[in-house]
Amino acid sequence: MTEPNTPQTKVEDAAAATGQELKSEPAVGQTGQKTPREKAKTPVLSIVAIVLVIALGAGMYYHGHQQAGAQKAENATLREELKALHTAQAQEKLRIDALLAQQSKAMGVEEQLQNTQSQQLKMLEDKVAEMSGNDAKTWLLAQADFLVKLAGRKLWSDQDVTTAAALLKSADASLAEMNDPSLMEVRRALTEDVASIAAVSQIDFDGIILKLNQLTNQVDDMRLADNNSDGAPMDEDDGELTASLSEWRQNLSKSWHNFMSEFITVRRRDTSAEPLLAPNQDIYLRENIRSRLLVAAQAVPRHQNEVYQQSLEAVSSWVRAYYDANDANTKAFLSDIDALSQQSINMDVPDQLKSQPMLEKLMQSRVRGLLAAPAAAPAQQHAPEQQPEPEQQQAQAPAQEG
Repeated sequence: MTEPNTPQTKVEDAAAATGQELKSEPAVGQTGQKTPREKAKTPVLSIVAIVLVIALGAGMYYHGHQQAGAQKAENATLREELKALHTAQAQEKLRIDALLAQQSKAMGVEEQLQNTQSQQLKMLEDKVAEMSGNDAKTWLLAQADFLVKLAGRKLWSDQDVTTAAALLKSADASLAEMNDPSLMEVRRALTEDVASIAAVSQIDFDGIILKLNQLTNQVDDMRLADNNSDGAPMDEDDGELTASLSEWRQNLSKSWHNFMSEFITVRRRDTSAEPLLAPNQDIYLRENIRSRLLVAAQAVPRHQNEVYQQSLEAVSSWVRAYYDANDANTKAFLSDIDALSQQSINMDVPDQLKSQPMLEKLMQSRVRGLLAAPAAAPAQQHAPEQQPEPEQQQAQAPAQEG
């Protein structure tokens, strides 16, 4: 180790030089030029200089040693940081490579799916083009079948005879446009269905509803019946007294009744008639009649014949019981009610259409067979291609793990 010995060597050299100077100085008595004080100061200054030189060297050495240690520590820290950065960079590179590999794999699968879908779409387009170009008559047959089914729905659900006949005529026009002799039986059945529908008697449902609404407004015009028409007294006796003593009881009773006739009068009425209405009950009676007429009007478009008849019967019985049957307004009201009761709101429509099962049979033999062919062909062609995918994935998994 040479660095610790360097300051000591310098100190020894300085001491030797100082001794030589002291030896070379002339004696005090010989020269006679320096005073004793000056002679005493010279060694002290030399020692101070030596000490300063030693301290300066030691300070410089210590400072250099501290800087060297700090620089070494800083270099070690920088090396660790650089190593950590290299490690993170390597891990990030591996992650990026894995993501790129996964993305490329996904893109490959997606591209394969797109190619498969493109092939299926192309096959369907070719099939549709073939059906449109070579077998356009099949679409006319499907249109005729739809029109016949719609006509049956209109006939049985809505009882709309006019619309049902028009739909059947449109179906026959579609079959006529096909110009196919094998459809003559179906067209003959369509003609018979149109004729059977035309024979159904039409019912003016709107007119019935309007008539019921008009009767609702006529309820206030009718006059209530007055059942107290019997003005005869309770007893039909003439009230004359007899001269016979044996009839004294009868004479006493007649006298008593003649006396009380001015205070109490009892009249008889028909017990088979309805009881008289209180003044405030007239309003409820009229509102009940209006509500029954409204129920009957609502039953007309729904074809609820039983509800319709029950409502009209209730109105007729109430009017005859509580209103004056000899009044002109009441007579006209009851006449209209009776006429409406005789009118049925159910139409005698055919139970089935002869052409509907025949068209369904043709649809099964022609249209549905053509539509089922494109769906079966792609399933057979692409089924073998989709089976090896799980095996390929299992083969790729060990490779990635290795």
